[in-house]
Amino acid sequence: MHWADVVAVNLSRRGGKQIISTGITPSGEFHIGHLREILTGEMISRAAIDAGLDVEFIFIVDDADPLRRVYPFLADEYHEFIGHQIGNIPAPDDTGKPDYERFTNDGFSYADYFLNPFLDALRAIGVNPRIVKNLAAYRSGKFTECIKTACDNADKIREIIERVSGRELPSDWFPWSPLDANGSLEGVTVTGYEYPLVHFTDSAGNSGSSDITLGLGKLPWRIDWPAKWAWIGVTCEAFGKDHGASGGSYDTGKEICQLFGYDAPQPLVYEWISLKGKGAMSSSTGNTIGPMEALDLVPPEILRFLIAGSKPNKAIEFDAGMSLVNLADDYERSCARNIAAELDDETLSRRRKVQLEDLMGAVRLSSVGHNSHTDSSNVSFRHLALLAQTKTDDIQVWQSLSMGENNPPSSVLIDRLKKMRTWINSPHFPDEMRIKIIDEVPSELLGELSDDDGLVLANLTRMLNDCKWDVDAIATCIVESAKTIEKSPRIAYTVAYTCLMGTKKGPKLAPIIAELDKPKVIRQFEKCLECLN
Repeated sequence: MHWADVVAVNLSRRGGKQIISTGITPSGEFHIGHLREILTGEMISRAAIDAGLDVEFIFIVDDADPLRRVYPFLADEYHEFIGHQIGNIPAPDDTGKPDYERFTNDGFSYADYFLNPFLDALRAIGVNPRIVKNLAAYRSGKFTECIKTACDNADKIREIIERVSGRELPSDWFPWSPLDANGSLEGVTVTGYEYPLVHFTDSAGNSGSSDITLGLGKLPWRIDWPAKWAWIGVTCEAFGKDHGASGGSYDTGKEICQLFGYDAPQPLVYEWISLKGKGAMSSSTGNTIGPMEALDLVPPEILRFLIAGSKPNKAIEFDAGMSLVNLADDYERSCARNIAAELDDETLSRRRKVQLEDLMGAVRLSSVGHNSHTDSSNVSFRHLALLAQTKTDDIQVWQSLSMGENNPPSSVLIDRLKKMRTWINSPHFPDEMRIKIIDEVPSELLGELSDDDGLVLANLTRMLNDCKWDVDAIATCIVESAKTIEKSPRIAYTVAYTCLMGTKKGPKLAPIIAELDKPKVIRQFEKCLECLN
């Protein structure tokens, strides 16, 4: 079974309603690494629904978390908001400065600024969870019972955290962080507790009291997390390997959760998505590719396939270049296969059968709509990239694919081509696939061609002029143009690349030439021959 189906089977043994949870702090721009968490949870939710379970999928927005520092994308004015909850401070404007007017007029916060585009991306990829905002939950009293339990059992919680994590907490540690008079969590020291008040002094030495029933503060993360499990009723949650490490926040959370009278949810630990050559994605450092940016390049099904096709404990190295091309083509091939029929083969090994079952599950979970049919464009991304670069308009692309009024392109293919043109014009498109046909060959490049190169070019020009204009015939001409004078075919490729693209190498040559206008190619080669003579 697919990994999501395995989790669903385990949840069915737990019984009752299943609440699948994910959560992220909107402290900076979201990236496709964040998609691993929320899509992992959403795919478990789909699998559980398919298994006949009563399921709700939620997305917790940790907007009660504080702004920890002034990130590179923020102006210095944000120094005054360090320690303030990100759901209660102004969003940045276009220059990175706090937009006080918008915050005052409609409450548009720092957290909203980064959250809203991510929610748009989620809708585009078929993810529609119930949104739970942490700050509102604190203020509305949802956490009150857990806060009281934590404050009443401060010594027990300290013992759990120190024993399980192996680290010693400060002597003034307390399981509730009050907001000071200015709304900051930073520099506040708890001095006493008598329900419902937690007494404190702030960084300036001023005394104050926090009424925990009003939610004017926050539980530390290792307590906040199990408190959410308890009051929401979470039964399954996917989270990153940092939280799942031995002695990490899940290990402490499942014991603290018992104090709240609730059993910890079934965990699913996932590995990071990293950018190829740049390491783990990070909103704070700007090492990201955003979901909306990625959705401009490829269809949402392919981003879903990225997550569905990898077991959660497998790290994913991603880039928007060749990795994305390979992923897209793998998706297209998988959609076009009749995997169910392949599974009927009784001679299949158990290992091969498992691979096919995983692939069938990945294709199923890649569809944007739950249980909707996933359409293939029937055109590989490599070929579509070639057509988009060698044809000046869409009509020529459809003509090359033998499509027209009687056989119009599908809406899927039209969308693919639109995204492909965006991808080609972006810095993410791989150089090894970039095609630029030139009109004039630089004289310095022509000057580097030898007499043998000239003979090969003459042969190639004559052979192409006489050959059938398709990939196989053109490929034969390229090879034979050099072999007839007992030279390596490599010379023919170098000469052709030089004359057509002004470079000595490039994408696969014969398919490119086949999509170009034959008379134009012949004229270009003849012009180069004239210069050589």
